[in-house]
Amino acid sequence: MNKIILLLIVFLGNIVNTQAQKNKDVLLTIDGKEIYASDFKRVYKKNLELVQDESQKSVDGYLDLFIDYQLKIAEAYAEELDKNRTYKSEFSKYQEQLSRNYLFESRVTDELVKEAYERSLEVIEAAHILVFSKYDDLPQDTLVAYNKIKMVREKAIAGEDFTELANTYSEENSGKNTGGYLGKFSAFQMVYPFESMAYNTKVGEISEIVRTQFGYHIIKVLDRYKKGEDISVSHIMIADKEDASRTFDPKQRIDEIYTMLQQGESFESLVKQYSEDKGSVKNNGKLRKFGRGGVSAKKFEDAAFKLKRVGEISEPIQSKFGWHIIRLDEIHPIPSIEDEREKLEKRVQDENRTKIVTNAINEKIKARYGFENGAPFSGFFNDYVTDSILTKKWKPASFPTKADKVIFTIGDHDVMFSEFAAYIEREQGRMRNTRLKSMMISELYNDFETEELKKYFRKKLEEENEEYAAIISEYRYGLLIFELMEDKVWNLAKEDTTGLENYFKQNESSYLWKQRVNAEIISVVDRQLAKTVQEMLEAGKTMEEIKASMNTDDEVKIIGTKGTFEEGDRLLPSDFTAVKGVSPIYESNGSFVVIKVSEIKAAGPKTLDEVKGKVMSDYQRFLEEQWIESLRKKYNVEVNTKTLKKIKKELES
Repeated sequence: MNKIILLLIVFLGNIVNTQAQKNKDVLLTIDGKEIYASDFKRVYKKNLELVQDESQKSVDGYLDLFIDYQLKIAEAYAEELDKNRTYKSEFSKYQEQLSRNYLFESRVTDELVKEAYERSLEVIEAAHILVFSKYDDLPQDTLVAYNKIKMVREKAIAGEDFTELANTYSEENSGKNTGGYLGKFSAFQMVYPFESMAYNTKVGEISEIVRTQFGYHIIKVLDRYKKGEDISVSHIMIADKEDASRTFDPKQRIDEIYTMLQQGESFESLVKQYSEDKGSVKNNGKLRKFGRGGVSAKKFEDAAFKLKRVGEISEPIQSKFGWHIIRLDEIHPIPSIEDEREKLEKRVQDENRTKIVTNAINEKIKARYGFENGAPFSGFFNDYVTDSILTKKWKPASFPTKADKVIFTIGDHDVMFSEFAAYIEREQGRMRNTRLKSMMISELYNDFETEELKKYFRKKLEEENEEYAAIISEYRYGLLIFELMEDKVWNLAKEDTTGLENYFKQNESSYLWKQRVNAEIISVVDRQLAKTVQEMLEAGKTMEEIKASMNTDDEVKIIGTKGTFEEGDRLLPSDFTAVKGVSPIYESNGSFVVIKVSEIKAAGPKTLDEVKGKVMSDYQRFLEEQWIESLRKKYNVEVNTKTLKKIKKELES
């Protein structure tokens, strides 16, 4: 789904479906298909600031882009990409996701959001005892399991040791010899019925019996406490990687930086000069806020939470990403329910609470459009569907035409027995294993009814709601164009190595190195020290010799980097002039810099290997331009000059 975003940025605005566009001004036609002025004006206003070419910011200039976009849509439908199975599956998933924002049971959701928020502020520590009972167990089997957990609970209530009871009676493998200990958890970390029972049980008490998909449980709450705040930190990172071009030891470098911080050097200055976390360098090393469990690198998280005062800096620590120095920037107060509402609304719909919301939503759709049950179906399907469904291999016989009755009606739409039969065949594979055919058919019917209700709602929504119709059109067209561009441009460029090489040769003058230097760059904290470094370099001392004479385990006075640097490299001072030998002293990012240049490489052409990514991007753009030119020849595009004149008057006046 993320692959569509790049396409949406450029063009896809709120394109209202054609039924809502009747009697509106037609701007252009493509092989007779009408494109409306309102479509153009909407995307023009929305995306004008994203257009970098000034010549395309006029209505005439932007119209060319708009026509190119509409031609791609026309070509996608001409090639029947909308019938592609992958496209249909991905579009259906997005349609389902988007419609949730409009298909909302606010009362039930509000109650679940409030409950989840209050629980998320508290951590539970608990143990449990489990007696297995499958969801499809026969009544006599369920009763045996229930009586066993009831007996164990009575023993626990009478004062017998819960740990010993768990070790003796719990049927959970991980609970054996652990006293049933679960550890600590908060909202959304356990199945909903279990979570609810735990949060409704006081510390030290034994819960009532609760049933989940795993069986029957009793829970002992050992402790509960409030969660802490989130924090924001900045860091300096040196990647701990094997790199043939690396001329320093990562551990030594991070220790040098730490010593410089202790000596009063600016954290932000050292981030800009040395940090190798590209994502945070531009923000002075700042990372997004996080709480306990919010960072994949546990050592990093532990070190960050050990910092107690804003501005406090950690000693160097090593994570799976490399070496870090961490600074605590902010301790965030616990967010309010309103701050968390949007996130919680999504989670209560996605987690196992969803059945509560789904039932409420189904009733809402039924009430809005009308719903009537049709002919009784359970007897027919229990006979029609064979026991092979229990192994998920049911293949239906040809559906008898006379038996095809209405199973239910939504609004003006009848849903037939045959549609449910096809649904059973298609969806049987995802069902839980069961020994009862009637139970599987019943569960499939509930899911089928929900799917048909939502399908009808989405159909009506696109007809009735312009906002939804606009957004769903964005995605529909974006997905089609992406598939088309992959086939006609992107994959073609990747596979056509000869064409790529020829394009590079024809445009070699566009791919040039700026002037480069082989040099040693030495940064120090004061001008007098820089003068000393300058004199030592002029006397023939190497960078390593200078570091060895000036730096100690307790004090880092200089940091040196050796390599090849192109004009504009961030390690080079902005006013640097390349002259072979030892440079003057430069001021750069709060430090004093001396550079010894051993070789100057003149500006010149790059090899294809050195610039392949940029050449590939340019070659793709070249292929796209050729392809668009062929589309303009293939399709008849007619612009309504009268409508265009009205648009210019409105948008350019």
